[in-house]
Amino acid sequence: MTNTVQQQAPQQDQLAQQLQQASGNTPQKKPMPSTIQGMLKDDRFKTQIARALPKHVTPERIMRIALTEINKTPKLKECDPIGLFGSIVQSAQLGLELGGALGHAYLVPYGKQAQFIIGYRGMIDLARRSGQMVSLQAHTVHENDEFNFEYGLNENLRHVPARGERGPMIAVYAVAKLVGGGHQIEVMWKEDVDAVRKSSKAGGSGPWRDHYEEMAKKTAIRRLFKYLPVSVEMQRAVSLDEQAEEGVQDNNVFDGDYTVAEH
Repeated sequence: MTNTVQQQAPQQDQLAQQLQQASGNTPQKKPMPSTIQGMLKDDRFKTQIARALPKHVTPERIMRIALTEINKTPKLKECDPIGLFGSIVQSAQLGLELGGALGHAYLVPYGKQAQFIIGYRGMIDLARRSGQMVSLQAHTVHENDEFNFEYGLNENLRHVPARGERGPMIAVYAVAKLVGGGHQIEVMWKEDVDAVRKSSKAGGSGPWRDHYEEMAKKTAIRRLFKYLPVSVEMQRAVSLDEQAEEGVQDNNVFDGDYTVAEH
């Protein structure tokens, strides 16, 4: 834990320096706000968010959504404000809207740090932007469903959901159909999903607690993501999501080019 805290400090300092430089102001002329509410009203912070957004989305909208999520989860107000703002910038850069309404991404408090966690629909959105997939789906399998799959040279998957009471979830899978033919399949048993949840610092709270099946689908998609033809930036987004669930925070903005969703 000590190493993680030591790593976060220079990252937060770097983000603070970027914000000061963005407006051309020095700390002596205009001190940095000390709360997330103050940051979301500061023009320097608005500028940083605006740079990451598609033209038809305003920083005011992103800030309004962020404040709504912060008010819904009061413990976020106790988190380091620079780290929390960094998570908001990451969501803006990836074009993923925060909150449960779309299920794209979440802000989860862990101690004094806010973790940016990508949701199930956010992971699908990222994958589809590559333009290399015809479709991407994820489904949960329940005890009373008919389900068979086989890896190998003749890979096959068949899932017929039961009518009526389906029983408890026993597995989850993700399937991607690729442009030009071919497909990729990832199947995870519930025990595998629960092992991922157990290793997550936010496993007992946030989306893992409130949206378990969606997080299970997201976990299968994230594993599948590693075999899909997506950009380096999108692969890094998945890597950051894995780090966030492990409690390792990276609030630096993404280097290089990135693509935001044109909603």
